Amino acid sequence: MGSPRIAKSLPLQVAAICYRRRGAVVEFLLVNTNGGNKWTFPKGSPETHLSHSQAAEREAAEEAGAVGTIEPRHFHLYIHSKGVFWQPGGVQEFVVKAFLMEVHEMRRPDELQRHPTWFSAEEARLRLAKGRELKYAREQEAVIDRALERIQVHGAFWGKHPESRNGRPVAHS
Repeated sequence: MGSPRIAKSLPLQVAAICYRRRGAVVEFLLVNTNGGNKWTFPKGSPETHLSHSQAAEREAAEEAGAVGTIEPRHFHLYIHSKGVFWQPGGVQEFVVKAFLMEVHEMRRPDELQRHPTWFSAEEARLRLAKGRELKYAREQEAVIDRALERIQVHGAFWGKHPESRNGRPVAHS
């Protein structure tokens, strides 16, 4: 998941890894960065009055207009960069907590310049890599890979039966 030393030395962001199923195909929802030349997951800074998953869910709604079921715990940590070395401020790295969110509904996003778009896993990997240094592109690829593993392992029941474990309903006493 990443070393605690790294997690504490970099500023934190939260991301909603939004997905939907189209038959056997899993698609991921990406948004344009502020400059419009790169694709990314909806993400932002955590908020003091929200849990990290709630903050990620809010980013999904604001940036992508996505509404759905978000997992309460992150499934992956990755390193993300903002900026470019030749501009003032240079490159800033962040550690990002990634939360898996199954999208049930799309609304108009608050941030209209983000252009939320659905991509197959393979196309999402390509879009996320474009314009990024190799190490950051690999970080983004790992998010897709881990998300697919989690969706395939838990996907048959996760989100459909929230009170189930291993596909079996939880007995209430």
